Amino acid sequence: MMEVTTELVRGLIDSQFPQWRHLTVRPVEKSGHDNRTYLLGDDRTVRLPSHERYASAVEKEMKWLPVFKPHLSLPIPVPVAKGEPTKAYPLPWSVNQWLEGETVTSSNIRDRDEFAEDLATFLKELEAIDASRGIPAGVQNFHRGGDLAVYEEDTRAVLANIAGTHDTTVLAEIWELALATKYTAAPLWLHGDVAVGNLLVRNGKLSGVIDFGTMGVGDPSSDLVMAWNFFDDSSRAVFLDRMGFGEDTINRARGWALWKALICYDWNEKGSELSEWGRRVIDVIMDEYKRG
Repeated sequence: MMEVTTELVRGLIDSQFPQWRHLTVRPVEKSGHDNRTYLLGDDRTVRLPSHERYASAVEKEMKWLPVFKPHLSLPIPVPVAKGEPTKAYPLPWSVNQWLEGETVTSSNIRDRDEFAEDLATFLKELEAIDASRGIPAGVQNFHRGGDLAVYEEDTRAVLANIAGTHDTTVLAEIWELALATKYTAAPLWLHGDVAVGNLLVRNGKLSGVIDFGTMGVGDPSSDLVMAWNFFDDSSRAVFLDRMGFGEDTINRARGWALWKALICYDWNEKGSELSEWGRRVIDVIMDEYKRG
């Protein structure tokens, strides 16, 4: 991971964008994993990839977010300027518009069913944008929109590791069902990381969507993981019904949610926030699947 400090960001701004030298630089409370984020003044953010594997996101967002913006009813953080690599920080970086709002939690939304409806509306708007010249799924976006089978080895290894504590027969059945079909329709745009940390709330409602670094075109199933990661039975039904996909896509979506939950549970220290999150999502997936 790249070491990023306030002093580094200050130096990058001063040297490359001297018109903003008078603006304060301060880290945001929740910076994220793929990028380190700093406030620049009151209405801009500086985003710096935390590792070279996330660096391609800068160019993608610079090119595509201005294209997306007119088609979306919710605000997205359109880039303002692109920063160049230096000896001190050898990756591209960006300055973006700041979006007001808090990341979503169970307690800051007024109605989970309404939130599910609003998120589905946004994702359907994104999917409706012409994807014919979009970026195919692959290594650049960790295969979001691509074939879930690329994570077969990881998933099987985790299932073997947790066989003593979980019903891995059922989990393997869920996984195999997810791999049983392939997406054959025209590729659609997908956000790639629809998660609570990238969804903003104001006055109890969904107010913005951020961090499109894993965007791409392909199978939209990976954008449905909030159905198990956040929603309850009622809002899950609202969300999946509004998205309008068939059983095969939902099965693949459940597989994406399961893969992420398994690696978070097994690859992090037991009892840690990420591991506990993974455990809870595994339980949700198993319960929903068993009830049919």
